[in-house]
Amino acid sequence: MSKKKPTPKKATKKKTATTKAAKPRRKKLRGLSDIRRYFHRNEEPVYFVSATNFNLLGLDEWVGNFKFVNYIDCFDGHHPHVFCPPEIPHEPFESIEDINNYLLRHPDVQNLIHAGNHPARAVFLMFDQDTEKLAKELDLQVCFPPAKLRDAVDDKINATRIGNRAGVKSVPNALAKVSSWAELKQAAKGLGRDWVIQTAFGDSGHTTFFIKNERDYKKHAQEINEAPEVKIMKRIDCRQTAIEACVTRHGTIVGPLMTELVGFKELTPYKGGWCGNEVFDDAFDKTVRTQARKMTFKFGEELRKMGYRGYFELDLLQDKKTDELYLGEVNPRITGVSSMTNLAAFAHADAPLFLFHLLEYMGVPYDLDVDDLNKRWADPDNIDSWSQLVIKHTDDDVRMISAAPRTGIYEIDSEGRMHFMRVQTHRRTVQSGNRAFFLRIAKEGDYFYEGADIGILVVRGRLMDDRFKLTRRAKAWITAVRSNYQSRPLVGRDANAAEQKAEVGGFKLL
Repeated sequence: MSKKKPTPKKATKKKTATTKAAKPRRKKLRGLSDIRRYFHRNEEPVYFVSATNFNLLGLDEWVGNFKFVNYIDCFDGHHPHVFCPPEIPHEPFESIEDINNYLLRHPDVQNLIHAGNHPARAVFLMFDQDTEKLAKELDLQVCFPPAKLRDAVDDKINATRIGNRAGVKSVPNALAKVSSWAELKQAAKGLGRDWVIQTAFGDSGHTTFFIKNERDYKKHAQEINEAPEVKIMKRIDCRQTAIEACVTRHGTIVGPLMTELVGFKELTPYKGGWCGNEVFDDAFDKTVRTQARKMTFKFGEELRKMGYRGYFELDLLQDKKTDELYLGEVNPRITGVSSMTNLAAFAHADAPLFLFHLLEYMGVPYDLDVDDLNKRWADPDNIDSWSQLVIKHTDDDVRMISAAPRTGIYEIDSEGRMHFMRVQTHRRTVQSGNRAFFLRIAKEGDYFYEGADIGILVVRGRLMDDRFKLTRRAKAWITAVRSNYQSRPLVGRDANAAEQKAEVGGFKLL
């Protein structure tokens, strides 16, 4: 009779099967309508941990339970989904990764995460292996490829080689170790006598060197010589462009091609420094737009072969003499143009590009016709015209800010004075040419130092003319923003503290 009774082993198997069957099944999402509904109803916390919420402005309106965990409160407590913990003692920040790691170690941030439902997810502008370790300890899934893979793609030397494999060519260049002026001349044979040299890592303007002669070389010899390898490019007269994309399991989705504002002395102290963007339907002719999209798609597919999934951005260089497009560099992350991409008209018609990035990490199956989406996003009728200015402190001094404008919608009058209209969390309610959305970065009590980020101004229409020079409107807004800041010189201990901050403060914040 005992043989007829179920054995303990069989009973255990039955129990296990029942347990598995009880787990909620993920229904496959079929198309954009399902995807949008899925995110609006999302109950799993998603945290954007970064210095500010600039890069993903507006995403909280698309994704349920999306929260910004930031070091800088650009909204003075008026943004419903921004959490900024009170500052606690820390070592001076030398990178945005330091800021993010500080936030993840902060007791108030940890309490916020532990109070939420699990699983929880985190996205970052920048992160490193320490960030990954901290996230794991907090039971946070990092919704990006591993830091090691991102670093490999972010490396400007390696990115050139990835582009070569993908059939995306760079400006004529040489990759070489340089230890002297003689070695540089030897490596640069065939590239003319005017070069642009880049090291593997670094923000635009900080590690890009323009070399015509030995005197120029000596100014930057230490940075160039210390690098294991540098990229030596023939210098061309070019227009710089930006285009964002997302590598998904179904293929690479490509956003619109934007112009870039670079090196304007009114905005940045760095000769090669990024300081804004424009997106408009006829920024480039159809041939150039098509070429740019094909290059971006091919680069994304090469990243897919490497196991990369998610958001990336290409800087492309258009030779003004030949109209030829070249790969400039790749940013394997969200970037300073991400809010432009994700708040565009085509994004509101379908879905923001970043939603497809998140979808790769949400553990839900989905179908998507990437070819159809790319065709629609390539149509200039789906592009609305916007511009943004990234305004930095350009003087070589250190001062304390005693007054600063608040974030929101402003109107500029005929005298060039800007007037606060209302609080706003992004650009949506900017309707006319004399109004703008200003996102304040530097606030009262902060320091001005060379290269410090002051704020971002977003307007409808263009801020460069057809010769790609700043328009009068752009200059009027820049002057108006700066005039709304007041500062005072520093002495004694304040001056020493500010100088220390300025020494380590010149890193990518946005």
